[in-house]
Amino acid sequence: MYYSSAVASAANRTSFAAAVLGLVSTYQLDGIDFDWEYPGTQGLGCNVISPSDSANFLVFLQELRSTPAGQNLILTAAVGLKPFAGPDGNPMDDVSGFAKVLDRIAIMDYDVFGPGYSQTVGPNAPLNDTCAPPAQQQGSAVSAVQAWTAANFPANQITLGLASYGHSWPVTPSEALDGAHRLQPYASYSKSAPVPAGSEDAGGSAAATVDQCGNPQSGGSGNSGDSSFAALIDTGFLDSNGTAASASGISFVFDQCSQTPFVYNSTSQVMVSYDDPQSFAAKGQFINSMGLAGFAVWDVTGDKNDLLLDSLHQSMGIESVCD
Repeated sequence: MYYSSAVASAANRTSFAAAVLGLVSTYQLDGIDFDWEYPGTQGLGCNVISPSDSANFLVFLQELRSTPAGQNLILTAAVGLKPFAGPDGNPMDDVSGFAKVLDRIAIMDYDVFGPGYSQTVGPNAPLNDTCAPPAQQQGSAVSAVQAWTAANFPANQITLGLASYGHSWPVTPSEALDGAHRLQPYASYSKSAPVPAGSEDAGGSAAATVDQCGNPQSGGSGNSGDSSFAALIDTGFLDSNGTAASASGISFVFDQCSQTPFVYNSTSQVMVSYDDPQSFAAKGQFINSMGLAGFAVWDVTGDKNDLLLDSLHQSMGIESVCD
């Protein structure tokens, strides 16, 4: 069942709301998070969509909120870098209706650049992109918060989604490093080369036979290239403290615009864009400065010895209450 179909008619919305409330009752839940990231536009490329998706989603949320059981539920939504699409396919300029029925949204500031769908290597989770070359301005925390607040979603109902993982690209040394052997954040890569296996990939380089909607497909490595921060330490890209393993020949650069790091292994010819304690601290400071509601992380199991979370907490002035 697609989200679009589930909210397409009054009968479907009522049925969907009843199913949600059934889960709440069965499992004594405090709230529900809706992860419909791109109503009205293609996310996976194979979803059912409708120009009325966003309007129908709002009516559904209003119906859910109006029920006796729904009045006290915590309702949240995971959202993209731009406000939900209107009937014309462009971001809505007023999403205040959603702010009235949702307690919070989590802006997913990750997967901005990734192997296969981006033209070059780039930051997985950029804090800022307004300072990047125009071709590399694909979205960031800064531009996303600006877009959502400009569309009348209050900053104090916005949480910023952070990533504890990175993306891997197949990059030759001549593309990764300049003449002075400095690592280039927006290096070119071969789209025809297999995506390197990451810690989140099972089964190595076996070709994927179906896409995420279950449709047959051929070609590709079948790898996402995703590796957790912890795995980058475990596999030798990073030292135990989360810094680049330069003594082992790993090249490193911290991009000052996106405020994210990159590492490169010239032997395996794998380049990784990821987040580290420094980039988490920068995002924590941004969250505070913008008056946001807080943060979300995909996901906390990707951390190593709480290096990321400790840095984030410290930057936000959050005192740890547990070991």
